[in-house]
Amino acid sequence: MRQINLKKNSKIRFYLINFLRSLVPRSFNINKKNKLIDKIDENRLSYLNSRVDYYLKHPTPFTLPSDSVILKDYKLKGKSAYFYDLKYPLNYFPLSMRIRYLFGDVTTVEQTATIVKSRPISNNNSNSVIMKLDTVRHFNFINDNINLSDKKNMAVWRGKVFEGKQPHREVFFNQALNLKNCDIGKTNKNGKNTHWEKAPMSITEQLKFKYILCVEGNDVATSLKWVMSSNSLCLMCKPKFETWFMEGTLIANHHYVELKEDYSDLDEKIEYYNTHIEEAQKTINNANDYVKQFQNSKQELLISLLVLQKYFKLSNQG
Repeated sequence: MRQINLKKNSKIRFYLINFLRSLVPRSFNINKKNKLIDKIDENRLSYLNSRVDYYLKHPTPFTLPSDSVILKDYKLKGKSAYFYDLKYPLNYFPLSMRIRYLFGDVTTVEQTATIVKSRPISNNNSNSVIMKLDTVRHFNFINDNINLSDKKNMAVWRGKVFEGKQPHREVFFNQALNLKNCDIGKTNKNGKNTHWEKAPMSITEQLKFKYILCVEGNDVATSLKWVMSSNSLCLMCKPKFETWFMEGTLIANHHYVELKEDYSDLDEKIEYYNTHIEEAQKTINNANDYVKQFQNSKQELLISLLVLQKYFKLSNQG
């Protein structure tokens, strides 16, 4: 029987691992990287390249601007989780290389090739080069041993709402708050809508519901990764932003159940899947299969190295 992983990524463990990584000589890492790339199985190459080309879409060389940073000057200046996540694969390249990066919830596209955590989903986002950043917060996966048929016939959501800054979440609350099939609540105490407030709910408690809502915040829905690894059905609007999780490749009504932008069909969708459990389970299985590709740590590192190698090559550095 699969067990439920109730704990989110440990920040203490995250920083300890990154401290230990800093003790490894760069020359050792460079040699290791070269061997990893040289030994890539031809059968995996197509898959690996598809992900690399998704994260770094630039088809032609580009020039880095004057505000790019040489790796020997890459220093911690706030947002330490981002810093260490990027430093990890950068340690496999010479200190003479240069990068341009922007940390935080990025929702626009820069004028030149810039390493980011998130970007808008569009055909014109090639200047946003995605790397796996803020992993301690975003890349949480769980194992869920509760059968779908044993869960409540309701949808659940807990999270913060910053009124005036997250209109999408306000639309969500205005539509869904009073639905009998929904248990939603905001967990922060700012704003005028105090009647939206509810106590936080643990992952364990949320897994008792058949449906878990994923609602984008400043960029992506942070919960999406663990929800899609669970045995509950993910309900959400078509995503507008994407990260290393490649939200732009998710297929509506195959990996998740798509909702209208105004959530006017939420109650209808819950009622439908309450009587179509097998269809719901199939979508859940598809979501679980999608998640598996991000759970191989060695492969994840290799793809990160290949993205950076392509970045350096296209910027005429290698």
